[in-house]
Amino acid sequence: MSSESDRTTLTALDDATRRLVRLSAVITAGTEIEVRDALARDADVVPAVWVEELILQTYLFAGFPRALNSMREWRRLRPEVVVESNADSGGSGDVDDWRRTGVVTCHAVYGSMYEKLRENIRALHPLLDEWMITEGYGKVLSRPGLDLPRRELCIVAACAAAGQDRQLHSHLHGARNVGVAASTVDAAIEAIAEVIDAGRAESLRLLWARVRGK
Repeated sequence: MSSESDRTTLTALDDATRRLVRLSAVITAGTEIEVRDALARDADVVPAVWVEELILQTYLFAGFPRALNSMREWRRLRPEVVVESNADSGGSGDVDDWRRTGVVTCHAVYGSMYEKLRENIRALHPLLDEWMITEGYGKVLSRPGLDLPRRELCIVAACAAAGQDRQLHSHLHGARNVGVAASTVDAAIEAIAEVIDAGRAESLRLLWARVRGK
């Protein structure tokens, strides 16, 4: 088994990542004007492909309406679709391949809790388990263009902004599992706190203290 230092792949919160994480929170819970302003503010700092991938994954955590409206605002700033050279621009693909990559990605995020997660979601409904792996972790979160540590920080931001504490707790663990340094999570949380409700920010800090203390 690799040591924590071997797993750490995001050791500092650079400015572009900090802005991306804040943008995730705004897209999830902000007004249309707030989303527009945030995209305009960050457009020349955050790599365009990161923004594209963040907005694409938004539908998993905030729904299609917010994803569509955010992408509409982004297209005003960047009319051309930006796709990583080896990414599937059309969203077509092999479902079996999505399932395979989804298992790998989900396992990376949940670590030792992976089997328990699958058991719990299957008990809710088998289709939710299938869609979580194939659609969520395979088709969307395994895409190139944005690495998994940054995706996890963006998911933390989305869950914090949306008040989804159960999932927030899981993805705080997930960020650590995929190699985000504790100090980087600290910095990301303070960045998120700047754009969400004070009560939500306090809940985020308390949950992180519990996760970090384990």
